[in-house]
Amino acid sequence: MKAASPRPDTRSFSLLSLTVAAALALHATHLPLWLSPPLALLLALRWLGFRRGRRFPALLRYALVLALPLGVIATYGTLFGRLPGAALAVGLLVLKLTETETRRDVHIAVAFAAFTLMSALLFGQSLPHTLLVCAALWPALATLLALQPSAGDTRAILKTAALRLAAALPVTLIAFVLIPRLATPLWGAPGLQQARTGISASMSPGAIGQLLVDDSPAFRVGFDGPIPPRSARYFRAVVLWHFDGRTWTPGRAARHLPLEPVQAPGPALRYTISMEATRQTLLPALDMPLQAPTGARFTAERTLLADKPVDHGLRYTLDSATTYRLQARLGARARALALQLPANDDPRTRALAARWRARYGDNAPAIITAALRRFHDDGYRYTLMPPPLGRQQVDDFLFDTRAGFCEHYASAFVFLMRAAGIPARVVAGYQGGYADRVADYLLVRQADAHAWAEVWLRGRGWVRVDPTAAVRPDRISLGAIAAAQGAGARWYQAAWLVGLRDRIDVLNRLWDQTVVGFNALRQRGLLTRFGVDPQRWQSVALALGGALAVVLALGLALALREPVAARDTLGRGFDRLERRLARRGHRRQPGEAPAQFMERIAGNLPAAHASTLRELSTEFVRLRYACTQPVSRLAVRDWTRRAREFEP
Repeated sequence: MKAASPRPDTRSFSLLSLTVAAALALHATHLPLWLSPPLALLLALRWLGFRRGRRFPALLRYALVLALPLGVIATYGTLFGRLPGAALAVGLLVLKLTETETRRDVHIAVAFAAFTLMSALLFGQSLPHTLLVCAALWPALATLLALQPSAGDTRAILKTAALRLAAALPVTLIAFVLIPRLATPLWGAPGLQQARTGISASMSPGAIGQLLVDDSPAFRVGFDGPIPPRSARYFRAVVLWHFDGRTWTPGRAARHLPLEPVQAPGPALRYTISMEATRQTLLPALDMPLQAPTGARFTAERTLLADKPVDHGLRYTLDSATTYRLQARLGARARALALQLPANDDPRTRALAARWRARYGDNAPAIITAALRRFHDDGYRYTLMPPPLGRQQVDDFLFDTRAGFCEHYASAFVFLMRAAGIPARVVAGYQGGYADRVADYLLVRQADAHAWAEVWLRGRGWVRVDPTAAVRPDRISLGAIAAAQGAGARWYQAAWLVGLRDRIDVLNRLWDQTVVGFNALRQRGLLTRFGVDPQRWQSVALALGGALAVVLALGLALALREPVAARDTLGRGFDRLERRLARRGHRRQPGEAPAQFMERIAGNLPAAHASTLRELSTEFVRLRYACTQPVSRLAVRDWTRRAREFEP
């Protein structure tokens, strides 16, 4: 009959609990709120109970095992998929600790924890997230080492686990480069945590304001030439024609408009956008793109729509004109759309526009100047936490609250222009961005989301007007973060902290390009340079075997060298002790063994000194001659320290 597996000690169980806690923490951001806190509490109670020698009640464990999948089904409607699968896996991992009573159970739990940690990469593959997953493997490996009979103290276990993780890096790198890669990830669907909605195809009070406090990256732009100045960094994403009194949308009628012609007398600017996943089809483009990239098409207003939602990171190259004339002649249908207003809404705003119309007549630039002067001179302020607006929201904003951010000013300005008989429309996108001069690219965050206006002027076509600049010029000249200071910014939007994140983004971009973006095509291009054909398994197997042989040979050489290095350190320590004794008249005779030498000296010393020297002699002989296992560096350092402190 097979003997039962022994019970693990408290240290092993504590390291296992730390491993499970790390897995729970990595998944906590996408677990339902009803699950994470109870699992954390259950984990803490189980750890305390094990330390006190208590078993977890079996009936309670069975009840929790039955309740977990029922709760997951009630939340997600299924047990399949990444979110329900992750919730089920993490819950079962914590419940596994409630029945862990033997060393065999610990081994199973560590293997399950490693699988759960790997699944965390399904929700994010950024550099910080990957490093956290790797760090969580440290207590997992330490748990396995703690189960060994000759494990040593906790400090030695943690050090050995760290060294073994580091030793695995070369093999990991070889496997990453040489093992054939799939054209798409195994999970295939969009990463729920990676995808950010960003700018949407509608605008209502608070819509863009939610993005202004989100400084996660929206996209990165690499220019063939110098990065344009901040005032020229307007990335158009969507044009909004229809207003129902509360929400701006593109409108169904705008879908049938012809493509607006553009005249670009100046040179085009070429650039490449690396866009984060958004699960939308909107593709931002700098000012006026001249052609649509592969897999995308133009709208009538020359904004870009992808053929399918952007579920994964996307790269596309564009040529844009920064000096242009858009739609020099306005058709009747487009004019009607650009003058549309909801009936009987915002009478005070209509009356103000009528007074301007009566004063300035058909002088559209004068009416535009009057509106911008009002925003600048009449006590309007820029804030990310504006007061709520009522049913007549434009009237409430212009005459009562006079506080808001870009969408309030763009919406009110376009309403005023239309009420004064000037065709106008709202444009939403991004403005600004952080120009990294070291890595030579532009980082545009969600906080750079912006809304402005376009008015149609005779002989000039559609002209951009940014009413926010009249209220808060530093929103355009210094960026969204600078404008947010004192306007409702959160603590994590402090200038120094945002600057630090901007610089760290260089590492994230390098990680995305070299690791996350290392697909089958790039692997083929890299290996072909070294004469390895990725399409022939014999070629890949030969390269993989050769690389692993080199790494194993180097590792073996280091393993064989370590005891010698430790013994040499021990020998140098003995030599220093021998010289110190010689200066006090105790010289070693020719051919005298170290143990005989120190025993002879000990006979001439006081009892306390003699006892210390005999201990040093016994330990030296054991470390130098009697050890059948590799010499512990910690033991050598301890002997060397004691020998250095010995003063006869």
